[in-house]
Amino acid sequence: MSPETSSATSRRDFLTTSAAVTAGAVTLNLGSAVYAAGNELLKVGLIGCGGRGTGAAINALNADSQVQLYAMADTFADRLDSSLATIRREMKHHPEKVAVAPERCFTGFDGYKKVIECCDVVLLCTPPGFRPLHLRAAVEAKKHVFCEKPVAVDPTGVRSVIESAEIAKKNNTSLLCGFCYRYEFAKRETVRRIHDGQIGDVMILHVSYNTGGIWHRGFNDKWSDMEYQLRNWYYFTWLSGDHIVEQHCHNIDKACWVLKEEYPIAASAVGGRQVRTDSKKYGNIYDHFAVVFEYENGKKVFSNCRQIPGAANEVSDYVYGTKGRAILMGAKSEDSHQILSDKVWKFSGKNSDMYDQEHIELFAAIRAGKPINDGVQSAYSTLMAIMGREAAYTGRRLTWKQMLASKQDLMPKTLEWGPMPVAPVPMPGITKFV
Repeated sequence: MSPETSSATSRRDFLTTSAAVTAGAVTLNLGSAVYAAGNELLKVGLIGCGGRGTGAAINALNADSQVQLYAMADTFADRLDSSLATIRREMKHHPEKVAVAPERCFTGFDGYKKVIECCDVVLLCTPPGFRPLHLRAAVEAKKHVFCEKPVAVDPTGVRSVIESAEIAKKNNTSLLCGFCYRYEFAKRETVRRIHDGQIGDVMILHVSYNTGGIWHRGFNDKWSDMEYQLRNWYYFTWLSGDHIVEQHCHNIDKACWVLKEEYPIAASAVGGRQVRTDSKKYGNIYDHFAVVFEYENGKKVFSNCRQIPGAANEVSDYVYGTKGRAILMGAKSEDSHQILSDKVWKFSGKNSDMYDQEHIELFAAIRAGKPINDGVQSAYSTLMAIMGREAAYTGRRLTWKQMLASKQDLMPKTLEWGPMPVAPVPMPGITKFV
């Protein structure tokens, strides 16, 4: 409904009008709140049909009894078809929830626009480089959004996301970002106890995301430079942000959560590529980072991440306070969710599936007309990860103030098939901070 429509329009009148429009959103606009009451059907659109997008669609369909996957978009038809087949298989006991007709399967760079037009809730799950563009289109169209992490790959994108979060706030639409660990009950309770002072004042965090190698989708002589980069998007900073931003951002976001959204004043880092030496295959990203984030009151976050096959794996978050320590996530799963101080505690309650829970809470908020909006918080967590990357790329100690003012913009000016130069592998001491 347009902004000029009277807020006195009744719920029944609105639904009668909406039902006549095939591509219309079944969303209610009562006064200033945008929500879907009761059991009205919500049409979900998936933008980005990779593994995470496919998983997010299944999570969304399981989160609410009256949601339906209605439209999908991906740059590539084969990725969309594979995703849709997986979703149909996973939802075989509720086939009515998958209502994606062929005419609502969109490909190419502009397919996202068509999904946004015909759905109530959009899931943004493309490579992160596209996130600010797609998010802006969704919030301007007054759609509810699930937006995967990270929310950007450069400071320009971060600022755009912050603006989009404000637009969503004014529209009273939900914007929930995929920092899923915040939706795990065990971590919520552990962080609550940290905030209650059970380990005293937090002074140090040590966060790690060390894993093996990741997928590579090969080469094809028929692919242009652009197609190769999109199909192997993880290896190009303009698309993924590098693995410190795309993957390790989870740990960095948890550090922000523990520190009550306090952000560092500066960061110093080292990083490089020891095994990703084939630039044709591995693009321009690193395979390891180690960052020290400094805080005004002397606190520090020690952050390290690595993607090297055959090396030891560890994904963990350790928190040290003036009266004890907490293990938010241990190197061994059984060591997670503990407080070790004068009063020892370990989580023993019923935990949640964090991927399901974030969608359960999103759709509950939409139904209640009480929007969730964690866009600004997620943007700053993303910026902190970018800060670590840029400190390593340049070999410089960078400040938060510099990051907020940075003009770096990695997105190509035009998106088209054909040649696509690859930026050089960053060299500390040579690469300049923008």
